Amino acid sequence: GLVLGVYSGEKDDGAAQFTSAGDAFDRLVSGKLRALLSLCGPPLKKGKTRVFHGLHQDFPSVVVVGLGKKNAGINEQENWNEGKENIRTAVAVGCRQIQDLEIPCVEVDPCGDAQAAAEGAVLGLHEYNELKQKKKPVVTPQLHGSAESQAWQKGVTYAEGQNLARYLMEAPANYITPIKFAEHIEQKLRTFSNVKVLIRPESWITAQEMGAFLSVAKGSAEPPIFLEIHYLGSANTDDSPLVFVGKGVTFDSGGISLKPSSGMDAMRADMGGAATVCSAIVTAAALNLPLNIIGLAPLCENMPSGKANKPGDVVRAKNGKTIQVDNTDAEGRLLLADALCYAHNFNARAIVNAATLTGAMDVALGSAATGVFTNSSWLWTHLYEASILTGDRVWRMPLFEHYTKQVTDCPLADVSNIGKYSRAGGACTAAAFLKEFVTASHWAHLDIAGVMSNKDEVPYLRKGMAGRPTRTLVEFAARLSQDSHN
Repeated sequence: GLVLGVYSGEKDDGAAQFTSAGDAFDRLVSGKLRALLSLCGPPLKKGKTRVFHGLHQDFPSVVVVGLGKKNAGINEQENWNEGKENIRTAVAVGCRQIQDLEIPCVEVDPCGDAQAAAEGAVLGLHEYNELKQKKKPVVTPQLHGSAESQAWQKGVTYAEGQNLARYLMEAPANYITPIKFAEHIEQKLRTFSNVKVLIRPESWITAQEMGAFLSVAKGSAEPPIFLEIHYLGSANTDDSPLVFVGKGVTFDSGGISLKPSSGMDAMRADMGGAATVCSAIVTAAALNLPLNIIGLAPLCENMPSGKANKPGDVVRAKNGKTIQVDNTDAEGRLLLADALCYAHNFNARAIVNAATLTGAMDVALGSAATGVFTNSSWLWTHLYEASILTGDRVWRMPLFEHYTKQVTDCPLADVSNIGKYSRAGGACTAAAFLKEFVTASHWAHLDIAGVMSNKDEVPYLRKGMAGRPTRTLVEFAARLSQDSHN
């Protein structure tokens, strides 16, 4: 199969405006493609397709897909590069059509941006069907032509990174337990000589005095794991690393503050923070990015049992602060509190944590963007600029003292794990809680609860767990590595 892009006509005659690959193919078939397209009615709208059969022996099926306006660039209102998003969407739609035709191989028009085209193809075809007997045919996308092979390969690597996060998030919680999560990441990193993976057992967590993390883990029969990854990509292994921290609750029942049963199955993806940061490091290693990255993922289940945290219990975090657990379903911040304390051991250039932390984040922004709370405008700028390129957007949220007071005004302990006005500003009070465990001057907290899954909002992702914002984290790390080189 072959996927070709066509721009919506700027001219009044409505004539199809092909990409250079489309033009070349049309010449190859003596103008038949253009003729057929004009016979098919009005010009193709963005993301819409037409399929033609028998035009050329090498490509029995050709899918032509609308790319929208030519030269669409950065859209200030939308905070993304519209041209790149159009390509990702068009290519994904075209590749899925080839898959529906059960054709095993597809060549993809680079559409002027081979990286975006590769991302669209590889993200658009991904589907979790490991446990089904009946599977969709596997389609292998390849670049049409050879002009942009390096950019294409980069796009494939970016997309495979996000697909790894999608795989981990989508898999059932009895398949991805804390230890299995850690082993899966270890296996992905096994071939890299400059990566060290440490799978820390419960005894190590206890010795580290991570009382907040352990208090969540003790409710489950599954033992907790603290996953620590060291990627040494910088020429100088002593360079200050970027530290990624991810919330790794492999299943979240809510604990004693039990969640409603409707939709609870989606809580297998409550380790989305760990999945995205670990996948970003796997991708950074594959791209051989010239910087040092450390990944930290506290992994456990949050279950109700005779040993579980009870509302009103007080636990002690690694930095000595006491925490009143007023709601056992606000458990992610307890894991992160200890992991953030530990992150300060590494003289980090920046600490970035990601977590499916609050339903309030989903209420605030929906699935449009990841909420970012940060004490550093330098860090914010890098994340924001990265997200414009990837189309996986971020939006800055407030870290006001106003919210800090709501978690530190606590009857029994230094801090409470929920704000005293309960639901008001829930994503902001959660961020204020985390800030109590951070002394680094460059720290960002990404609340990814709203972008955890996809229904149909991102057209180049199928329905299911989204693996967002893995590509933004990778692009951010890449920009940081350029920064240190300049």
